[in-house]
This record gives sequence, structure tokens and C-alpha cells, in this order.
Amino acid sequence: MTSRKYIDVHIIQTVPPANLNRDDQGNPKEAHFGGTRRSRVSSQAWKRATRLHFAERVPQQDLGTRTKRVAGKLTERIADTTGLDSATAARLSGALLAPLGITAGKKEGDTAYLFFYGRRQLDAVAALVQDRAAELAALDDADLAAEVKQLPVREAFRAGHPIDVALFGRMVADIPALNVDAAVQVAHALSTHTTELEFDYYTAVDDENEKEETGAGMIGTIGFNSATLYRYATIGLHQLVDNLSDEKSAAEAVTQFLTSFARAMPTGYQNSFAHHTLPRLVAVTVRTDQPVNLISAFEEPVTPGTGTHAGIAPASISRLAHEQLTAVRAWGDAPSFTAHCHTLSPEHGGTLDALEQAFGAARPFDTLLADLNTHLTGGEAR
Repeated sequence: MTSRKYIDVHIIQTVPPANLNRDDQGNPKEAHFGGTRRSRVSSQAWKRATRLHFAERVPQQDLGTRTKRVAGKLTERIADTTGLDSATAARLSGALLAPLGITAGKKEGDTAYLFFYGRRQLDAVAALVQDRAAELAALDDADLAAEVKQLPVREAFRAGHPIDVALFGRMVADIPALNVDAAVQVAHALSTHTTELEFDYYTAVDDENEKEETGAGMIGTIGFNSATLYRYATIGLHQLVDNLSDEKSAAEAVTQFLTSFARAMPTGYQNSFAHHTLPRLVAVTVRTDQPVNLISAFEEPVTPGTGTHAGIAPASISRLAHEQLTAVRAWGDAPSFTAHCHTLSPEHGGTLDALEQAFGAARPFDTLLADLNTHLTGGEAR
């Protein structure tokens, strides 16, 4: 696939009192936008939540892992597959990683930075020495290095990227050959309205206090806010196909990402706030021109409406639909596919009409995913 194709994902989600993503003071992250203070959840926080969610749905061997212990993990693979003792396996592991230029960290067995790799990729590297392990282990360091230099170690790390590496990319600053361009970009989630930081004052009672003892065993505070968030991500399908080398696999990866991105939730202070919600709206567009973030719909903060727009979420959804319609009319960039899933009620008739004009017919989330997959693999847009 040579032509550019982008899948834009727009989500409106209401979150009750919560502290999803803390700043250096322990309070919910915020940002100024449109001249007012907004609740913010970093892209990193939601990307990690998304990765963890689809890690529960995809076989572990098909996923990547981010760790400094790549040398130790490779040592384990070599020892398991060859029967060598740990010290000898570690020597072969070090020799295999040397051509990559991966530098050692302060702790023995660690690398200097987190390395994002696929488990199958590590298996492929270990397999390079599996049949010759005893022979290679008998060589001195110079001869071992010379023999390993002839092996396609870099090719093994570049081939067969797992879904999460293909989606989120990999950067190794001092080894450009191992870099993988990310197919996904995720924006920081922002509240569609002005928010204020609040504090929960709490106490804990010492269960063993005597009756005459009064007061709390401890006192503390937790910062929190509540917000209706606009969340946005875009997937470069052309880049994803390049990373996975297969259009069908890329379309399936899009389905996995959308499922997890819509359902995942950062877990900051989750036990304290139980902030488990689902989106009020998920809208998807496929574009062949450029990605378009619709955050400009909320530069002027949303305020609670009346009548059919009562509540922040319905008013935010209405704003988003009109922003999409305005952008298409002004720029003439009509998407090749649109679809949405919402939880509005029939009383929001005007907003429902605008949604259908902006993002196509409403459909259940599973149907949206199936229709999108059909479109991406050569079917007709609905």
C-alpha cells in the first residue's frame, strides 16, 4: 500500500470524580486551553492503558514488552533452548547483543534504557545460535564476536514486529536501524469545559484504639476533578501495513487498537474512585488527505445547556458533530468512511441528526468495528 490512509478516532467520555493521571504534586494533570483551566490526561497514560488492555486479549507471544532486562531475557531463552548453564548463556547473549550496539546499564544484566521488543523477535535471535550453541560457547571472545557478526541479528529484531510495536513504534536513539515508526498518534485528552481542582479530605481509624482514645490513625488528602473529556487518536494505516507487512494483519490491528482505546481506562487512584465509565460517543472517520483533530470544537468551553442539550456530554457531542460538518464543508475533505456509536437518548433528536450527517449512521460498537474492517480490506463504505 503506497497511498496514505488515516483512521481518526474521536471519543467523548464522562469521568466522575477521579485522579486518572497525576502531576508531580500528586494532583490530576491540567492544561490551559481556550483561556480556561481544563482537566488533562496525558497521551502516555492512555496509551499504556490501551497496551495493557489488549495485552489481556492478544496471546502474550504476539505482544512486545518494554524492559531494561533484554539481556537477561535473552539469556533465559538461550539457556532454555540449548541447555547451557546461565553463565555460558549470558556470554552468548552478550555476544548477540553487541552488534546491535545496545549499551549496558548500571545494573548487571540491564541495558542503559528501556528497549521495546517482541517476544517472538527475541525467540528468533535465540534461535540463531540454538544449533551451534556448544560450538560457539567453546570459542574465545574474539572468535565468538567474529562468528556472531555474521549472523542476521539486526534482521531478526526488525522482522515480525508484534502488534504493539507496530502500532506505537520503537525508538533507539543510538541505533537508528532498530527504529520503528509509530503508526498511532494519541492526543492528550482534554475536558470540553472548565474544571476546578478539588480535594478529598479523608481519615483512617485505628481499629485497635481503646474507647478513651480519640482521633484518627491517619489523615490525608487526594486531589481530584470530574470531567467530560474529548479524546483523539489517529492511525496511519499505510505505516501500519509497512510495519506488519500485511494489509489483513494491519486491519485486524486497527480493530484491536480501537477496541482497547475505547474501553481502556488509566488506573490512577482507581481503588479510591472506581472511575469505570464507557464513552458516550465513539466516532471514526477514514481519510486519505490528513489527520484532523477536532479539539477546536471546545476552544470555547462547553457549559451545561437546557432542554435537549442539558448536560455537558450531550452539548459536547453536539459541538463535535457541528465541528466535523463545518470542517468538511470549509475544506472539502470528505472522509471515505464514517461511523459512530453513541449512548444518547431519543430526546436528543437535533444532536442525533447532526451526528448522522457528520459521522454516518449510528451502529453498535461491534458492528462499527466490523464495517470498518470491511472497508479497510477492500469493501464498500456504508
